[in-house]
Amino acid sequence: MSVSEPIVEFSKVVFSYDRTEVLHEISFQLNRGEVIGLLGPNGAGKTTTLKIIAGLLAPGGGAVSVTGLPLPERAIDVKGRIGYVPETALLFESLNGQEFLELSGRLHDVEEDTLQARIHNLLETFALTSNRLRRLEGYSKGMRQKILIAAALLHNPELILLDEPLSGLDVNSAIMIKDLIAALAAEGKTIVYSSHVLDVVEKVCQRVLVIHQGNLIADASAENLKAATNQSTLEDAFRKLTDSADVDPAVARIINALRS
Repeated sequence: MSVSEPIVEFSKVVFSYDRTEVLHEISFQLNRGEVIGLLGPNGAGKTTTLKIIAGLLAPGGGAVSVTGLPLPERAIDVKGRIGYVPETALLFESLNGQEFLELSGRLHDVEEDTLQARIHNLLETFALTSNRLRRLEGYSKGMRQKILIAAALLHNPELILLDEPLSGLDVNSAIMIKDLIAALAAEGKTIVYSSHVLDVVEKVCQRVLVIHQGNLIADASAENLKAATNQSTLEDAFRKLTDSADVDPAVARIINALRS
């Protein structure tokens, strides 16, 4: 399959919460094998965009397709082709790690022998084997995050949506996830990586989309964004693009308030 094959297509997508429009005719295309960073200030519309791609929210206007299937009409089929790690997720606290992964795999109709082999490998990789029979209510934040990532990969999805995937992870696990993202892309998977940790986005993403106040204001590689804004880091380029260069005075105000 060609790297240029479109996996996600947004065409003039609009979305509103109540009467407030939070996405304003956003258009973009994501291709097979790409790792795309999705950036924006809090409230910009990043999570809304991910939820529309995941078939969890229906657009209020425009057209969306994922793996060639229109949304929301084919939302159930789309959900079978994606893996989604949300920023916050409610787990079935009464289940243990093994049971939660079995439930996730069976909901995706993964053949049982394949499912058990994948669960075994994922639990070992994430150093969770010794905790596999422990209830999720007793898991730490990092352990929960590992289980969520494992569950998103079990059915070998074509498209993987990651919303702050490194949250709560230790350094070694975070490094492994970054390596895993590159390996999955090499296998032809498309990964959308949404995060406020811009140095990680700069390292792992081939392309960056920036959403600001519900508008798509940039779509380019990190290098091109830095060049276009005459900045040396993606973080500084992001600040310039989103008019947040006044963050330092804001920090100074907080320090002065604490001193008074």
